[in-house]
Amino acid sequence: MSSPVSYPVFRTTDPAVALRVARELVEVGDPQHAEVSVDVELRTVREVLRIRDALPDSWFRKEDVEDWARDPSDPTGLHVGVHAPELSDDPDFLSPHLPLWASMEYRPVGSIEEEFAALVGSNIGEIWWSSLIWPDAPDSNIYGEANNARVSLLFNCRTTGLDERVDDHTVLVHALRRSHDRESEERHASWLAEQTGQSVIGPRQE
Repeated sequence: MSSPVSYPVFRTTDPAVALRVARELVEVGDPQHAEVSVDVELRTVREVLRIRDALPDSWFRKEDVEDWARDPSDPTGLHVGVHAPELSDDPDFLSPHLPLWASMEYRPVGSIEEEFAALVGSNIGEIWWSSLIWPDAPDSNIYGEANNARVSLLFNCRTTGLDERVDDHTVLVHALRRSHDRESEERHASWLAEQTGQSVIGPRQE
C-alpha cells in the first residue's frame, strides 16, 4: 500500500498569501474529485467557543491518549468527536479537556478555505486538499499520481505533526513515497513546486 511524503515549498507570515500559493498548487493537479479538510488546535475556552460559533458544522475532539486509557468509556464524547451544536459552552466542563481540536473534513474545494484561514488566528491549524491527480510530465520522467496527490497548508507550524508553534505558515506538496528512489521523489516534488514558481525549501516529512 502506498503512502505520501511531503516537501515544504513555500513559507510566509501572511496567511492570505500562503492560501493563494496553496491554491495555485492545487490547480496543478486535476481537482475534479478533490476535497478539502481543516483542523485547528484550541487551547482556551474562549477560542473553543469562538470556533464553535463561527463553524457550526465542525466537530470537536480531544487528542489525549492517556485520557483515553484512564477512561475508555468516553463519557464526554470527546474521544470520538462532538458536533458543534452539541458541545457544551460551560467553562467548567471545557477547561479540564483543553486543548481541543476542531475539524471539518472532506468538503467541496472552495467551500471553507477562506473562512478558515481568517479564523485560525494564532492557533496551530491545517488545511489539506486530498484526492487530487498530479499530471504526467514525460519530458521530466514524471508520471501521473492520484492516491498520494495532496497539498497542505500549515498555520503557525512547519511540520505535518502539528507539534511546534511558530509565527509563520508553510505550504507542502505531497506525492508518492519512493523509499528506494529518493532522487525521483524529490524531483517530483520540485517539479510540482516549479509549476507555481516555487521550489523545495526543506527536507521531506514523513
